[in-house]
Amino acid sequence: MPVRDNLATIRDNIEAACRRTGRDPASVRIIAVTKYVSVERAKEALAAGVVDLGENRDDGLLQKYEAIGREATWHFIGTLQSRKVKNIIDKVDYIHSLDRLSLAREIEKRATKRIKCFVQVNVSGEETKHGLSKEEVIPFVEQLRDFTKIEVVGLMTMAPYTDDEQLLRQCFRQLKQLQQHVQALHIANVRCTELSMGMSNDYVIAVEEGATFLRLGTSLVGEE
Repeated sequence: MPVRDNLATIRDNIEAACRRTGRDPASVRIIAVTKYVSVERAKEALAAGVVDLGENRDDGLLQKYEAIGREATWHFIGTLQSRKVKNIIDKVDYIHSLDRLSLAREIEKRATKRIKCFVQVNVSGEETKHGLSKEEVIPFVEQLRDFTKIEVVGLMTMAPYTDDEQLLRQCFRQLKQLQQHVQALHIANVRCTELSMGMSNDYVIAVEEGATFLRLGTSLVGEE
């Protein structure tokens, strides 16, 4: 199906979720997760009006960046090894997977501009997922006070892959509550106004619970 048609359906769903919760649909940004699709499909997303593209591997990002360049806003959404930072740091606008001090130090060392980062939180506690525990987040962000190249714009999580709506809502609500606690610290480079949560299977619930960045792959660009 054309990306434009998928996007129209997604936007309708977002608008409906926002009406139910008294939100402005303009507060929700859609990231097209293009890791499983071609450069041509990524360009189709751009032509449809999606300006945010997300990749979870450095080689995938570099390949698409070479073809698309600054036409897109680039999001690195996967686990980022410290040794790979130098490969992507001058190309990405957002990193969604900041989860340890060694990675923060490498970003600080390599970046030539301020990088917008999401701190990744493993709210569900699943062993297969990366990220800080809820209890680790505040001590972690307090260590970032003096970093000049890192701006913590928000928190990111991956909810369990489940049809259990209550479990999903609980996960997203806990991230929202944690975001509010971080905001209350009033750290200059840790504004933490955003929530990166919600994927193709659960984005409507995520919007209802406060998501501001959605990471959409299958429902938007499909898989090739």
